[in-house]
Amino acid sequence: MPWSEPRLVAHVDRLAEEHPPIDLATCDFTVRRPAEVVARFAPALDYMARAELEVERNTLELGVLLPHAPDVDRYFYREVWQPQESHHGLALDELQVRLGLPPAQTDLTTLSPKIRAVGALAHVGALQDVVRMLYYLTGMTTERSALLAYHRLHDGLVEMGETAVADTIITPIRRQEPGHFAFYQLSARGLWSRLAEWQRWLVRRMRAVSFAPVAAGDDSRKADVGDMMVALGIGTPEAADEFVQTVARTEAELLGAAEAGLAVPPYIVRSFRECLELARERVALAS
Repeated sequence: MPWSEPRLVAHVDRLAEEHPPIDLATCDFTVRRPAEVVARFAPALDYMARAELEVERNTLELGVLLPHAPDVDRYFYREVWQPQESHHGLALDELQVRLGLPPAQTDLTTLSPKIRAVGALAHVGALQDVVRMLYYLTGMTTERSALLAYHRLHDGLVEMGETAVADTIITPIRRQEPGHFAFYQLSARGLWSRLAEWQRWLVRRMRAVSFAPVAAGDDSRKADVGDMMVALGIGTPEAADEFVQTVARTEAELLGAAEAGLAVPPYIVRSFRECLELARERVALAS
């Protein structure tokens, strides 16, 4: 079915109605073997909790980056996405604290000079569409990678017999992620079809030079992504490449990587491989 704004609004309405923010009172934080869960999944829990909680800052960034955002975009990220994701983070952070781990160290307010500079340019209508497209692409890869990560975390917890946490925390979280991905995918397909060729060229160029996994703005945080990948069984270059192919399938299609014979855009492959390498280097330096 082709893109249409009423269809997109109806989708967001359904997300709001069918997936209210998770009530922490419904979460069962019972863990039978906490030491084993910590040993296996501490890096994943810490990174995931921080990434989810930092949507509060992401919402501030979007207000700067998209000064003329369509009403449906503001409705989605302010009233649906942000409350849902924040509660994901609260549940995961509560879990790791109960496991004896420190709470997530988050930055909820800092707006980087890069964000402010891009936001200034985005007041130009044609450039605003370029920035919007980058927002949708980022949303797609972020939500898809989160969904895959939560699947792996859920299956690992079930394998360990930690069904309370898996069923009442991870399952409700991963149930909400596909709706977010669908919003970004619908929006990206609709906007891409309306961009001029020079705007498409600029999107490709800016995406290639700016891509990084969510909540990974420096080498230390990129290493945290690598640690999470290792904890979730995505710790080899081959496993990482397979993960990336699933994460970036729609982006490859839209931006023309598939037409060029590439399974995924190379900058995404390089970025996740860099995360693994930085994680390995940090372990080596600590030993």
